[in-house]
Amino acid sequence: MIKVLLIILAIIILFLVVSFIRNIICSSKEKNFLMPLGETVEVNGHNMSIYIEGKGKKTLVFMSGGGTCSPILDFKSLYSLLSDDYRIVVVEKFGYGFSDVVDENRDIETILSETRMALDKAGIKGPYILCPHSMSGIEALYWAQKYPDEIEAIIGLDMAVPEYYDEMKISLPILKLGQYGAALGITRWIPSLAESDAIKYGTLSDYEKEIYRSVFYSRTATVTMINEAMTVKENANVVKENGIPQVPMLLFISNGSGGTGFDEETWRSIPKEYISHLEHAKYIELDCPHYVHDYQYETISKEIRDFIN
Repeated sequence: MIKVLLIILAIIILFLVVSFIRNIICSSKEKNFLMPLGETVEVNGHNMSIYIEGKGKKTLVFMSGGGTCSPILDFKSLYSLLSDDYRIVVVEKFGYGFSDVVDENRDIETILSETRMALDKAGIKGPYILCPHSMSGIEALYWAQKYPDEIEAIIGLDMAVPEYYDEMKISLPILKLGQYGAALGITRWIPSLAESDAIKYGTLSDYEKEIYRSVFYSRTATVTMINEAMTVKENANVVKENGIPQVPMLLFISNGSGGTGFDEETWRSIPKEYISHLEHAKYIELDCPHYVHDYQYETISKEIRDFIN
């Protein structure tokens, strides 16, 4: 019995060694796909990626959800339909896309200060129309609470509101498993993991899809993402205590599928209740999964234009 266990252990170790070496070789070959798509600015001694497109009078700032490895490409199907009339900005937080990975505090004040500093360094002045997806909704709401003069409106792409986190369970072991799986190259043995909604349902070119896959293998469950996930409940409580910001809001709400962990009725009801007492707010329900901008980008782009106009 012991001999069998030793053989199994040896096979596992051999697989991990082979996987790790294969990951190093593949990563080396993918370097050409990992050149920043936008520009990088220095924020607190680290490089942060920021992408700018279009020259309209209104500035739309797209903010990615937790764990979205390539925000610039994830939003592309949507913002490419808007950049003729608006200035598009995608800020990739630390640990995401082409930004540096940092093992630092991810409290809401720090995250927001870094985003604002990146915009300032890139010469992008407000006021802004924020377009947050999922977890970054917390940051957008805090931004509107603390600096209301900088925020013209919030367009939520199935964005999170604080009440979601009252019941949401976040598992550190699962997050760590993803981190180790990526570091050891185990994720490369399951190619379907790299096939994001943006790749499967969006309008990315074949070359952009290759870039997305390459970024996925280098930006999956980064330590920055994990630190952010572990502080999100605390961040949500800070936003909840500050009340609901009085800015115009347009919320696109999915059917809750695609990894939210909520049933459809609950997922839809929480944001609708959140904006129910706002004077200038509306919601649009979409029959699609959580990454709404990768599924119904044409509908969303039209509604955004109507809302802004």
